[in-house]
Amino acid sequence: MPTMLWLLLALATAVFTASGDAFSKHYLRPFGSPNMALARVLGPTLFLFPFLFFWPWPPLPEKFWLSLAILYPLETIAMLCYMEAIRVSPLSVTVPYLAFTPAFIIVTGYLILGEKLSLQGICGILLIVSGSYCLHLSEVKHGLWAPFKATFKERGSWLMLLVALIYSVTSVLLKVGLKHSERFFFAFFYYTFLGLFMVPILVIFFRANPIKVARGCPKGFLAVALSQSAAVVCHVWALSLAPT
Repeated sequence: MPTMLWLLLALATAVFTASGDAFSKHYLRPFGSPNMALARVLGPTLFLFPFLFFWPWPPLPEKFWLSLAILYPLETIAMLCYMEAIRVSPLSVTVPYLAFTPAFIIVTGYLILGEKLSLQGICGILLIVSGSYCLHLSEVKHGLWAPFKATFKERGSWLMLLVALIYSVTSVLLKVGLKHSERFFFAFFYYTFLGLFMVPILVIFFRANPIKVARGCPKGFLAVALSQSAAVVCHVWALSLAPT
C-alpha cells in the first residue's frame, strides 16, 4: 500500500505541476515571466511556512547550507527561464524538453557524485533524444537534421533545455542536502525558503508585483498558487514514502 500511495502521489505531483503550467500561461502571461514566477513560488511558501514552527529541526551541518547557497540562485534562474519559455511558446514544444533532465543528470551525477553511466541510462538518453526529434517532426521535409535545428529556433524550446540542464545540477545537489538532513524536514524547509529567497529578488530586481497580479487576475493568481501548493504537498508526501 505505501508503494502504491507513493506512486499515486508522484502522479498527482505531475498533474498539479502541469495544471500550474497551463494556469500560468492562460491567466498570467500578460503580466510577464517574473510575475508568473512570483505566483508560482508564493503559494507554497505561504502554505508551508507555519509547519516549520512545529516540525523538529535536525542538526544541519555546513554542507547542508552550502548546498542551499548554490541551489537557490540556480532555482531562481531556472524558474525565470521556465516561465519565459511557457510564456512565449506553446506548452507542447516546451514542457516535454524537461525530459532531458535525467539525461543531463547522468553527466552531472558523474561529475558531482561520481555516479557511473549504466546501459539503462544510455538507452534512456537515446529515447529522450528520439522524443525531442519527434516534437518537430514536421520540419523533416527540410532535411533530416531540421527537427533538431527547429529546437533552437523556437525560443521556448531552447530555454526549457536550459532549464533541464540547470535541474540536472540542482537534482544532484538536492541529494547532498537530503544526505545531511531528514528528508521530510528538508522538503518543507527547501520549498519554504526557496520562496523566501526568490520573492525579494523577483520584486527588487525584476519589478514583480504580487498585488498588481492578485488584483489584475485574482482567479489566475489563486489557481497557480493553489496548484503549486498542492504539487509541493504531494511531492513532500511522496518523498516521505519513497523507498531510499
